Amino acid sequence: MKTMDYLQQPQAIEDKSFVIIGDIIRESRPDYRFASPLHEAIIKRVIHTTADFDWLDILWFSPDALESLGNAIRCGCTLYTDTTMALSGINKTLLARFGGECRCYISDPRVVREAQSRGMTRSMAAVDIAVQEPGEKVFVFGNAPTALFRLLEHRETAIGGVVGVPVGFVGAAESKAALSESGLPAIAALGRKGGSNVAAAIVNALLYHLREAQ
Repeated sequence: MKTMDYLQQPQAIEDKSFVIIGDIIRESRPDYRFASPLHEAIIKRVIHTTADFDWLDILWFSPDALESLGNAIRCGCTLYTDTTMALSGINKTLLARFGGECRCYISDPRVVREAQSRGMTRSMAAVDIAVQEPGEKVFVFGNAPTALFRLLEHRETAIGGVVGVPVGFVGAAESKAALSESGLPAIAALGRKGGSNVAAAIVNALLYHLREAQ
């Protein structure tokens, strides 16, 4: 077998990626400034995940987003995702160190029954169940605009924060625009771009930052 020369260690690959990202930003956007180290960490991790530098301009943060989301995680919140892909991508071991956990109800029998009986998406029905549960809640949506719209209809629910980055052409941009105008502590992708991988990357950047701050 012919041996090829390439990086094989996961951390070395990630470190090299972030060096390249930093170099490209400095070369192509020399006047770009991050608002804080955490703001920088989140955007760079999303770029690392997507290889898309549009995220420098389209990832929106409410003024209280980073503080509120950080406080919720430190308090042992429950993260509710709209897809199993987002659930899989989040570092649940690190989340558990803060006393938190991650749940996705998209395939829960209660959700399936509710969605069928009421003629709604399972993502909407999952939100309806999640908001009834006790404890601090953070919602992480990377796929379903209907989940985000439904959450915004539950304005009586106490929410520790929202990561709203649904991707697509039907309702995605509109749902995220509505989130940006909701007054909730939130991070949102403006426009059509997003995805479960982006949602997980944002949460993981928060978790890694909080770990380093301990």
